[in-house]
Amino acid sequence: MGRLSRRAFTVAALASLVTAGDAAAAPRGAAAGEMRGMWLACVANRDWPSRPGLTASAQRAELCALLDVAVRRRLNTVFFQVRPTADALWPSPYEPWSQYLTGVQGQDPGWDPLGTAVTEAHARGLQLHAWFNPYRIALHADLSRLAASHPARRNPDWVVAYGGKLYYNPGLPEVRAFVEDAILDAVRRYPVDGVHFDDYFYPYPVAGEDFDDDDAYEEYGYDFPSRAAWRRDNIDQLVRETARRVRQTRPPASFGISPFGVWRNAGTDPRGSDTRAGVQTYDDLYADTRTWVRSGWLDYVCPQIYWNIGYAAADYARLLPWWAGVVQGTGVQLYAGEALYKAGAAAEPAAWRDPAELSLHLTLARRYPQVRGHVFFAAKDVARDPIGAMTRVVADHYRQPAKPPR
Repeated sequence: MGRLSRRAFTVAALASLVTAGDAAAAPRGAAAGEMRGMWLACVANRDWPSRPGLTASAQRAELCALLDVAVRRRLNTVFFQVRPTADALWPSPYEPWSQYLTGVQGQDPGWDPLGTAVTEAHARGLQLHAWFNPYRIALHADLSRLAASHPARRNPDWVVAYGGKLYYNPGLPEVRAFVEDAILDAVRRYPVDGVHFDDYFYPYPVAGEDFDDDDAYEEYGYDFPSRAAWRRDNIDQLVRETARRVRQTRPPASFGISPFGVWRNAGTDPRGSDTRAGVQTYDDLYADTRTWVRSGWLDYVCPQIYWNIGYAAADYARLLPWWAGVVQGTGVQLYAGEALYKAGAAAEPAAWRDPAELSLHLTLARRYPQVRGHVFFAAKDVARDPIGAMTRVVADHYRQPAKPPR
């Protein structure tokens, strides 16, 4: 069966499952809970605040409006980006205030966004997971543009310029300790419901460039069979140590990661997924996401399965069961990361111009008891919903409120 006809067959079969009774029911039962989340991104003012330099009251109003959107869509969790570029959306003793608040890195915005977000989310019955990016310093490569007090300026030997951006070097133990300390400061201060990393560890590959960690590898990599193995161990240590420290600091909080959706292609590794993706997290980002799950270091994993059903290189209908198999028997909860931002986008495959595409993802997920819910990227798209894809998800699957999984 050809790819297009296979997709047509799959879509028709899934659509037939969305009956009125099926859609109204909670897929895992009320007692088990269901993750219904959205990411709220602050980097480059993607979702919030709408622009830097707004007054504190205007920023607070915009934030509360997005939390209200989550409630109206019958979501139950917000993943709030509070450390987008080695900065902070709370009064951190480790790092400067984020430039995305005032337009000037290090300038006090006059209020506490993370503290307010936790309070306002809880008042609305929402959970709030604090989302941290571990190693990204800046979306430019000019160290002098950072705030004078920035740790990267005080420790330039921690920094690697790559692909026109600045990163902390994951191969330095002092960097790992600093990153963990900066994150745990927020976990100690605020009753967050979770701690969340996204897909950025070592940076995505840039053609023709090497990530210059020669000195660190020479000093710390001598016990490893290859530089790649050493890099993976660096990220493994960050994940394992952060998990341990979160559980010690705030036991009720969960720790989870939303990696790029492909660990390895089956053509590279027989344990991998039936995909032909150009990026594999194990090989390109040095993020061994499968091991993190199988070792129980995470409370949940939320792979970014940002492709449509029938997409040849990375079919959602093939990746979702692969991830279900990875979490099977581990106790790690699986949430599917959903590319709401692609809905209606002209540059994407035609499937994304169908308002039913995402609803079909949720219908497919009901076949796999390991899938405990979905998280949508991102808040601005949940609010605007240009072709009604989110509205369709709510109508088909979220007719009743649901608690998040324990």
